[in-house]
Amino acid sequence: MRILARADVRRALTMPDAIAIVRDAFAQLSTNQATVPLRVPVPIAQHDAVTLFMPAHLHASDALAVKIVSVHNRNPAKGLPLIHALVVVVDAATGKPLAAMEGGYLTALRTGAGSGVATDLLARRDARVAAIFGAGTQARTQLRAVAAVRKLERVWVYDVAREKAEAFAREMQGNKGTEGTGEIRAASSPAEAVRDADIICAATTSSKPVFDGGDLKPGAHVNAVGAYTPQMQEVDETTLKRASKIVVDQRAAALAEAGDLIIALKNGAITEADIYAEIGEIAAGKKRGRERDDEITYYKSVGNAAQDASVARAIYDAAVRENLGTEVEL
Repeated sequence: MRILARADVRRALTMPDAIAIVRDAFAQLSTNQATVPLRVPVPIAQHDAVTLFMPAHLHASDALAVKIVSVHNRNPAKGLPLIHALVVVVDAATGKPLAAMEGGYLTALRTGAGSGVATDLLARRDARVAAIFGAGTQARTQLRAVAAVRKLERVWVYDVAREKAEAFAREMQGNKGTEGTGEIRAASSPAEAVRDADIICAATTSSKPVFDGGDLKPGAHVNAVGAYTPQMQEVDETTLKRASKIVVDQRAAALAEAGDLIIALKNGAITEADIYAEIGEIAAGKKRGRERDDEITYYKSVGNAAQDASVARAIYDAAVRENLGTEVEL
């Protein structure tokens, strides 16, 4: 078995490559070429945490993996990462474990890649201004993904901790994956970040909407990746009501876990019929992406093990080619 540390995972796969891999994984997921059970959450109430088990097999690419991811909300106060994760890659033909790799960065990479796919299919081709909500690891890969599919001239970043947004802007300006991006600035308010943005990425742990959907300009596209429980509502009902296309990574998972949608459904702001498509249906050509310059589009991701399995297998293959990581005998 090959053991891959975080640094190995980062070296193995670029964001543009990850976007192409995840696009294919979404297409397999939405065309009945994947076996992906709903993830199994194990709440750990006494530690304000949850551990999730996420298996998947992609039939066409034959990628098989399981991810174990823990979200411990008290960790940042202890100086520890909010998320710890491990991904195990298995040979689908023999059942042999092939690799165990650090899954925290992989999670951020595949989540960013998913937004890259959605942005490429749903955002205006001439989109030039982005707004990023949050300033953590997920926010960084969101920006890299958007920058991989659109030529950005300005990026606004908003975080409730202004100093984190400013540090994010300094770090990401000219960073690997954002070299061609224009000015990156910390916004003083959600409205300042949103009002001129063509692409909005919400990547926070907030349980309350992080911006007012009324501030969205016609033609805006929203990637919402932060809210992953039925109680969390990162994007408000106004955004959903204004959206002409509500797109999800997987319908069953979104209806079970996406608070943005579940709360809006309970309040009657939208109906299940308003969910236009899975992103894989658009990637596979079964449904259209953006059709008008003025339509507002919304992509909701709760994360799918198909993304993890496809990206993890690609990372393993690259690690073998490039001799990354350490081989151990079990």
